Amino acid sequence: MAVSTQTLTLRQLNRATLARQMLLARTDTTAIDVVQRLAGMQAQQPRPPFIGLWTRIERFQRDELNKALQERKIVRVTAMRGTLHLMSATDYINLRPAIQPGLTKGMQSILRERAVDLDLEVLHRAATQFFGNAPALFEALRQHFKTLYPDGDERAMAYAIRMHLPLVQVPIDTPWGFPATADFAMAEAWLGKTLKRGDAPAHELVRRYLAAFGPATAADAQAWSGLQGLSKVLAELLAAGDLIAFKDERKRELFDLLTAPRPDADTPAPVRFVPDFDNLVLAHADRTRVIDDAHRGAVVTKNLLVRATFLVDGFVAGTWKIERKKKTATLLLEPFAPLAKKILAALEKEGEALLRFVEADAEIREMKVA
Repeated sequence: MAVSTQTLTLRQLNRATLARQMLLARTDTTAIDVVQRLAGMQAQQPRPPFIGLWTRIERFQRDELNKALQERKIVRVTAMRGTLHLMSATDYINLRPAIQPGLTKGMQSILRERAVDLDLEVLHRAATQFFGNAPALFEALRQHFKTLYPDGDERAMAYAIRMHLPLVQVPIDTPWGFPATADFAMAEAWLGKTLKRGDAPAHELVRRYLAAFGPATAADAQAWSGLQGLSKVLAELLAAGDLIAFKDERKRELFDLLTAPRPDADTPAPVRFVPDFDNLVLAHADRTRVIDDAHRGAVVTKNLLVRATFLVDGFVAGTWKIERKKKTATLLLEPFAPLAKKILAALEKEGEALLRFVEADAEIREMKVA
């Protein structure tokens, strides 16, 4: 058991997280490698993961991710917290059973009494046969259930299937990989491989979480994964000598991998543009290591949209969006506080590169600050 007497400051936690997120410096590796190192990338909308890879990888081109999707090496699937993620095919095959308890809990939390009378085994068989015929939209599955069970709650049935049946979204030949509404296919048929089945311990999932987001508390790991009871898993990993424990400034116990990077608090952090829904701002119960609590409401909206953010000195300093009007692409920044001229110059330089990536055919590119 490795227990350190060191207290990690907020800035040390920030730099450790940024290092693992490849946001202190871009990495020279592949999209598949980065998706795996991040233990998946939130992908509620098609475009954000492309930007998330661009902001982390040197010379990243969108064709690389599209190729990996078409070659079925990366998949878009329902994963942590019941949300859509990009995962490597290898990770999805191996980690899906460990994620399932969180999906089940999420389904029960959303459906509540609507889930009581659902026969999941019967629905599972019907959905397996339905998607086994050909990839289809979930709207088509709802209509299928409505035909089979005219007195049933077809939306509840379809949602239960989405949270239990291993499915992948089918990419198409489009710049951002997927249409606004994509077909689903059976995961095993799509990948040509058998997924692991049965109950699976969460130990490997927790290790992967710490590699991407640590050092972290049990509550942090649970917020990211949607699982409960991870204090026991972390204690077992610590007792086995796989982890080291620290304290934060509030005396909470933090867990981490023994050899994970923990840079100095004064390590320089460049400005970075982080896309909508990025797990950087979602993967901890206590998110103050990257965003002040006072600004969370400006990033996560009441209808659960997660706005794109930009980082200054490693912390979220505002939100951004791109507007396109004819041949002009405009990067609009909404900072939480006035920005120094030196910071604005750095954001403008990085923003120009972002606009070239997202709006390659624009003839005029500009940045405006609200």
